[in-house]
Amino acid sequence: MNPVALRRLRGLLRKEFLQIWRDPSALAIAFLLPAVLLLIFGYGVSLDARNVPLALVTQRPGALAASFTAAFSHSPYFRPRPFLTIQEAERAMRAHEVQGIVWLPSDFARRAQAGGDAPIGVIVNGVDANDARIVEGYVQQVWATWLTARARRRGEAAPTPLSVQPRVRFNPAVSSRDYLVPGLIAVIMTLTGALLTALVIAREWERGTMEALMVTRVTMREILLAKLIPYFLLGMGGMAASVAIAVLLFGVPLAGSWWVLAGASALFMLAALGMGLLISGFARSQFVAGQIALIVTFLPAFLLSGFVFDIGSMPRAVQWITHVVAARYFVAILQSVFLAGNVWPVILPNALALAVIAAIFLGLARTVFRRRLD
Repeated sequence: MNPVALRRLRGLLRKEFLQIWRDPSALAIAFLLPAVLLLIFGYGVSLDARNVPLALVTQRPGALAASFTAAFSHSPYFRPRPFLTIQEAERAMRAHEVQGIVWLPSDFARRAQAGGDAPIGVIVNGVDANDARIVEGYVQQVWATWLTARARRRGEAAPTPLSVQPRVRFNPAVSSRDYLVPGLIAVIMTLTGALLTALVIAREWERGTMEALMVTRVTMREILLAKLIPYFLLGMGGMAASVAIAVLLFGVPLAGSWWVLAGASALFMLAALGMGLLISGFARSQFVAGQIALIVTFLPAFLLSGFVFDIGSMPRAVQWITHVVAARYFVAILQSVFLAGNVWPVILPNALALAVIAAIFLGLARTVFRRRLD
């Protein structure tokens, strides 16, 4: 770039930074919006089931039945409520007062003391399939723990010949927040990165300042660089703030390197800003640009990135579609860097995919932004 072009670029950059300083909306998109969304989603979205209301029906109360039902009272996963009959418990579940029912039939104590099978009835509300599976697993866990403790008190062998000693790697507490918050950062930064450029450039189309720029001697490359560099720095600042919230407020561990995280974030931010530039090339209204950014960036990132829904469980056609979603690759990098560390077989292929996607979007934006006013 020749000295004259560099002077023009410096002038354009100065104009952009002054515009950002005088118009706080860009600062709000870069810093306030990610913080608010991260707090809302971080505290509101959880795959952990705690204090699940559970109906306990004991047809013939006794010491053994009381011992078993007490195990639910001591569990952090359940908030048990006693019912006299199964009919009352089913009415409560239909009214969404409880999420499941544990039913001890009248011969529970006799069959348990006789050493035979002592089945219990478990009825789970299956409207939410995920919660239903979680509640069912928790009930089975309480049942197995109670059987083992009862056998130990009686000096008997454990009720099963297997001794399972589970070890959970990378997320020992099995906390859904530690798993979800890194993915949330990717989803939120997808939206904010696209909005930073889409709305700001659309505003210039509305005000007529873009046409004024185009009749000067500046080239389209200089205009795009002047738009890209300031908002890249703003987006990286918002990314740093989001990571700080994740680590300091939510307590998510950062096992990997800050430098690896910064490098991957820079690639992703270029891809997100490229999407915003491309959107602003077609939408010259802030309202339209905002709606398009929400639909083509936030929703695919939320649904198709593997942040909540496992990509391997999706239909094959949808799995192919996820390959064009930049957040898919950034979510994989974030979850690896935060929870597992610098796992290069995960980081390098996904970083390469982000670089390719960023190059494609920026190239398309350059093609769309031709020097014309139509």
